[in-house]
Amino acid sequence: MSKKQDAFYFETLMASAQDALEEARLLRAALTDFDPAHLYDSLQKLHEIEHRADEKKHLITDRLAKAFITPIEREDILLLSQTIDEVTDKLEDVLIRVYINNVKLIRPDALTMLDVVIECCEELCALLGDFEDFRHSKTLKERIIRINALEEKSDKMYVDCMRRLHEEGADALHIIAWREIYDYLEKCADACEHVADGVESAVMKNS
Repeated sequence: MSKKQDAFYFETLMASAQDALEEARLLRAALTDFDPAHLYDSLQKLHEIEHRADEKKHLITDRLAKAFITPIEREDILLLSQTIDEVTDKLEDVLIRVYINNVKLIRPDALTMLDVVIECCEELCALLGDFEDFRHSKTLKERIIRINALEEKSDKMYVDCMRRLHEEGADALHIIAWREIYDYLEKCADACEHVADGVESAVMKNS
């Protein structure tokens, strides 16, 4: 297989991770300068990025179906494509929950959780940037460990946020709405960790 054909998979996975980072930053902007009147427009912008990421996943799937030889096992490429797509899906799901629950004000701790998700996405882009040269990379393992640590941080923040939510004694609809939002913020970090785990597994199998 030519170097150009090899590069397609790594470059497309990297571009998909960049879509996730762009979407995370756009979500942060929408929730920071929150205006319920503009929420639907923000949701449409996020969906456009999510759709763009879907198209990249389909490109990889189509290329794999026709390829005779791949730079790493095709199952690993497919799994990574799907897990990166899961990140973009979950980011969109956060704003969908804000929209369908008719949220009027954003809780500050949700922004703090989202900052951790953005860090995860930044590390994910760096990790996918290292991935093509995984046999010689000196930083790939450190990036995987960093993403795992950020996911653990997100888990702790999730527990703290949920505890505060229930301590405040707000009405039931408020609690239900924010439980969903916190759930999906935590799922974003989980999805990033799944990509890191997929990269680690692919490296072990293909080294």
